[in-house]
Amino acid sequence: MNDSPFHQFSAAPRLQSRRDFLWSSGGGLGGIALASLLGQGSSLAVTPAGGVPHHPPRAKRVVQLFMAGAASHIDLFDYKPELIKRHGQPSDFGEHVEAFQNGLGPWLRPVWDFKPYGQSGKMLGEPVAELGAVVDEMTFVHNMVGKTGVHSQGTLLQTTGFNRPGFPAAGAWVSYGLGSMNENLPAFVVLPDHRGLASNGTKNWDSAFLPAQHQGTVIYPGTETPITDLFPDKRANFTTAQSEAQAHNLMSALNRTHAIQRPGDDRLEARIRSYELAARMQLAAPEALDISKEPAYIKEMYGIRDDVKEWPKDINASEEMDIFGRKCLAARRLLERGVRFVQVWSGNDNGFPRRNWDSHEDVERDHGPLARGFAKGAAALIKDLKQRGLLDDTIILWTTEFGRMPSTQGGKGRDHNPFCFTNWLCGGGIRGGVTYGPSDEFGYKPLDRRKPTECYDVHATILHLLGMDHEKLTYRAGGIDRRLTDVHGHVIEPLLA
Repeated sequence: MNDSPFHQFSAAPRLQSRRDFLWSSGGGLGGIALASLLGQGSSLAVTPAGGVPHHPPRAKRVVQLFMAGAASHIDLFDYKPELIKRHGQPSDFGEHVEAFQNGLGPWLRPVWDFKPYGQSGKMLGEPVAELGAVVDEMTFVHNMVGKTGVHSQGTLLQTTGFNRPGFPAAGAWVSYGLGSMNENLPAFVVLPDHRGLASNGTKNWDSAFLPAQHQGTVIYPGTETPITDLFPDKRANFTTAQSEAQAHNLMSALNRTHAIQRPGDDRLEARIRSYELAARMQLAAPEALDISKEPAYIKEMYGIRDDVKEWPKDINASEEMDIFGRKCLAARRLLERGVRFVQVWSGNDNGFPRRNWDSHEDVERDHGPLARGFAKGAAALIKDLKQRGLLDDTIILWTTEFGRMPSTQGGKGRDHNPFCFTNWLCGGGIRGGVTYGPSDEFGYKPLDRRKPTECYDVHATILHLLGMDHEKLTYRAGGIDRRLTDVHGHVIEPLLA
């Protein structure tokens, strides 16, 4: 059997003759204007890799909020009165525990007080109290388990479904399966933390063996250059329209020669598509990312401060709200303009003391500003999508690579806990006001250890709501029909509205 891609969607037809005509008429990016004149049917427009869904979808788009460094479920979402009762007592897990560092000290009560919110009465920790206003839209999964306590592997598992590099991100699979809803913007967009990239860097949104046009496009909202290299460098003032057109024509000739010599290599096709998309984005992206015309009450809802001129290195709650709020507002603007999958990152700074979610030394110091920041932005995003009629067909997924231990590390910190953590979801066909899959009395492991929830199940559920069967969305690579859920996963029926 050959290694040609196998995908059980009816792919859109390719109009190669039109493309050939456009290349010969205008060449490369220079042909974009002619393509526009010839209409939207041009093959220079984005051609979706996917086609007809397997079943009627409930959702069209996804937002993944990723807390890099491992957020503590037992301090934010998973209330454990038993830890309050046993605070300071020697921890006893009833089995040998392989700790990542030395985090098997006494039991540590939740760092913050919990209160009930909404008609569901969901208990939330004080730093995420902003979510109380929308908690009845959300469903919490408290019996998530991972496969590793190593950040790089745990992060890849949640973003790609595999704990090693070389596999496409969930956003790339969605882009491949459903294609773009807007030919002028990428299908998959990534908004990293302003302090840097999380473990694995760009591998968290790579397309791997899928066609390269499905990888995530990185955007930094609020910065001078949100999209790197979208526009010519200011120093290139010697470039003229004539010289640029000549360069495009030369690139066209070189690319065509390269393609003829390498039949079946889709990397050139992806490169051509990326150049074409970049040309269209020069008009569409600045408008999509321009929040200056947003009403003041919207900015206030997201926690955005107009007086912030640059991203601070040190963080506090109001600055973190501004930073994460800008990303959430940018996500909303991208979603309503047709972006399929937006990945928003929180927390990454490998300096000391830590300024991410990896709170080995001090949970209160690290989690406090980050949690208040993301909660403000996430709550605003849910409210904003709902008031615009977009929440019904937009899935929001909050996740992290694993949880943190119920015992203390060094008095104020918590060690890694891959044995149990929390995800929450809302919108897009997800039931609201639901708590699913309880953890045990300490938040150490799932209460029913025979039936944990894994990332495969969450991914399968999201694909199902998007109209895709996770077992049928495949791509043949290395002689294997690969899929996002590997050989695992089931749709979590109790989460569906």
